[in-house]
Amino acid sequence: MRTALRTLLAAAAVAVSATAVLASASNTPINYQPDPALKTESLSQLRARVSQACGVTQARLLNVSEASLSRKCDCYAGQTLRAMSAEEVQAYRDTGVFNDSTRGKALASLDSCKLQRPAM
Repeated sequence: MRTALRTLLAAAAVAVSATAVLASASNTPINYQPDPALKTESLSQLRARVSQACGVTQARLLNVSEASLSRKCDCYAGQTLRAMSAEEVQAYRDTGVFNDSTRGKALASLDSCKLQRPAM
């Protein structure tokens, strides 16, 4: 029972972060709290987080498995994080979502990596 609950909570956290992380013009929910782990994660851990969120979101958009998107989502996460300035990375760490300047870079990465843009 505990394992099932943990799995459910982890899936919910990924789903929430997926919509926030991708380049949608999101209105952050009023009660949204960024994951405190963002503050201390390395850039490679942030890239893995963005890639995972990409996989969840794109799998829903395209009705395919997350595994089938791993290369494209790794492309997206890598390009997006490489394009971010130190200030943009810090803003992501602070808020858990991409700011306006990062959102544009993320959209360009979606296009470059041949992923679907989320509906705005």
